[in-house]
Amino acid sequence: MRRTGWTFAILATAALLLSATAWPAQSYPAAGLILKVDHPHHTLIVSCQSIPGYMDAMVMPFSVKEAKLMEALEPGMMIDFTLVVTRDSSYIEGIRVRSMQSVDNESLQAQRLKILQGALPSAAAQADPVTLGQAVPNFRLIDQSRKPVSLAQFGGKVVAINFVYTRCALPNYCFRLANNFGRLQKRFSRQMGRDLVLLTVSFDPVHDQPEVLAKYSEIWKADPATWHFLTGSLAEVQRVCSLFGVDAWQDEGLLTHSLHTAVIDRAGRLAANIEGNEFTPEQLGDLVESVMKRE
Repeated sequence: MRRTGWTFAILATAALLLSATAWPAQSYPAAGLILKVDHPHHTLIVSCQSIPGYMDAMVMPFSVKEAKLMEALEPGMMIDFTLVVTRDSSYIEGIRVRSMQSVDNESLQAQRLKILQGALPSAAAQADPVTLGQAVPNFRLIDQSRKPVSLAQFGGKVVAINFVYTRCALPNYCFRLANNFGRLQKRFSRQMGRDLVLLTVSFDPVHDQPEVLAKYSEIWKADPATWHFLTGSLAEVQRVCSLFGVDAWQDEGLLTHSLHTAVIDRAGRLAANIEGNEFTPEQLGDLVESVMKRE
């Protein structure tokens, strides 16, 4: 019986050692919105979409083995990647940035028109968009209540800003971006006004006068004290749009335009500028929350 006991113990130990050495790494395709790039620790904080068979959608820190994969990454980028899980660790590889985070025909057409316009000798020079970490220049427009609103008045608060026009009839363009802000207003109801302000700029100021914007804002039950729908002169609106890389052109009575949602930190610096419309309201909320928590 003693020999049998020792034999069992040896076999059990061998089985454990074998399982430890033979544990196969598991790989999962994943996607998410970058919230923070931590270069010193080779880590990305990502608002990750659900990974079927592994985890629900959540904010997660992911280790990156190769530092060079992080060089061009910035908060606000949508990425695809592979999550590798071993017995006692995990990391991500194969990171691919979605260069255009909307494959909608309208946004792609806006890109083509921008390239064409830039190639014309008579094309008017536009101000360069603000880069991440750079202070956003002050601007002044009027809101749905005909009150003047300037970016400078929100010092010490996080400002989220997007761009729409009220006649946009397609649900996955301006309507989706406005709905994203409606979700932010609900999620951060206690922080609205104190820590967070929402700005929605119309790039169709000729039509979108304050009375029109006031009716549009009612769809989202927007609090006019904390969610401002902005318009102004065409020159003023175009200047604000150019600061964030937003382009819009008249096209057979409608507007062809790009899609941008930006987040400005408490110090007035650009924290993120998301292009397109593929991110979820939850991912945008996670990004805003991460900027609000910065010291």
